[in-house]
Amino acid sequence: MSAQDGMMYAPVHEAKPVVRPGEFVFAAMALDHGHIYGMCNGLLEAGGTLKWVYDSEPTRVKAFMERYPNVKAARTPEEILEDPEVRLVAAAAIPSERGPLGLRVMKAGKDYFTDKTPFTALDQLEAARQAVRETGRKYMVYFSERLHVESAVYAGRLIAEGAIGQVIQVLGLGPHRLSATQRPAWFFEKAKYGGILCDIGSHQIEQFLYYAGCRDAKVLHSKAGNYAHPEYPELEDFGDATLVGDNGATNYFRVDWFTPEGLSVWGDGRCTILGTDGFIELRKYADLARSSVGDHVYWADKKGEHYADVHGKIGFPFFGELILDCLGRTEKAMTQDHVFKAAELCLQAQNQAITTAVAAGVRPQQPLRF
Repeated sequence: MSAQDGMMYAPVHEAKPVVRPGEFVFAAMALDHGHIYGMCNGLLEAGGTLKWVYDSEPTRVKAFMERYPNVKAARTPEEILEDPEVRLVAAAAIPSERGPLGLRVMKAGKDYFTDKTPFTALDQLEAARQAVRETGRKYMVYFSERLHVESAVYAGRLIAEGAIGQVIQVLGLGPHRLSATQRPAWFFEKAKYGGILCDIGSHQIEQFLYYAGCRDAKVLHSKAGNYAHPEYPELEDFGDATLVGDNGATNYFRVDWFTPEGLSVWGDGRCTILGTDGFIELRKYADLARSSVGDHVYWADKKGEHYADVHGKIGFPFFGELILDCLGRTEKAMTQDHVFKAAELCLQAQNQAITTAVAAGVRPQQPLRF
């Protein structure tokens, strides 16, 4: 895994199996985004058995099989969907295709695990909600910036233990490196990637709901625009939003594609969580000018000031919990309501976003809406 390349973010950790070999069989499909490797790593480390891979591009299948040599290449999607051994399908399709693929997977009687963002339109979300009700299958999402980051996992434990009291605000920063020449064409087509608040903003909204303990929230304000990339007119390189949760907690987040080349990692992702008795700051992927290794946790509480380097020390419990949820039909890893609420809010934030100013001297495609 290259720290320079966020698209290929795929953490590894020591195996902590929750099942015996062959007890939980899964497959991988739609390898359009590199996050599929992180998804598969997590499931394998939790004891899952990767049986199949399918993609319409042979070169992607070949690269995947080089990483996971025991996997078999399926000739068609149906070869996976009709295999009674397969319990879950992991996929990282083009964002606009994730919802429709999930419907096929659930209709075939499998649980579905997709990369974020799970949908690019509200009608896709409603179709998935209906399919979950009809099939009883799971529609789970790889919100990697919380689930696959040890400092983020540790923060959740501190909050659960009451270290900072009741969470009243979450501030999230999600900068990413654009690496435009390495991106596929769909990355620059808004109908396919969904917009910046829908896409990488989904991480931020999900972690707000989780840390603040919100079941619902309202988008108060959101903005998105193209400030510096006129050669990609459908790209949104900046976005931000403000939300308030049903328990009164508030959220502000910013996402962007402005990571400078001089930064040692693909993005200096940070999160600050304010509670009634203290606060936590996460420096997820680096400690600027000090360390290019991430998972730095700073917090202050009634007892004093604290720091913990948790890199390689916490692990990623979500994947084992997901496997056990699929086997036992429980919801310990993540509830279906939580998944769909995070998806709904990021779509709402995207849909109501003000179009902000573009590069200096260039008028926005649409007038600002106030």
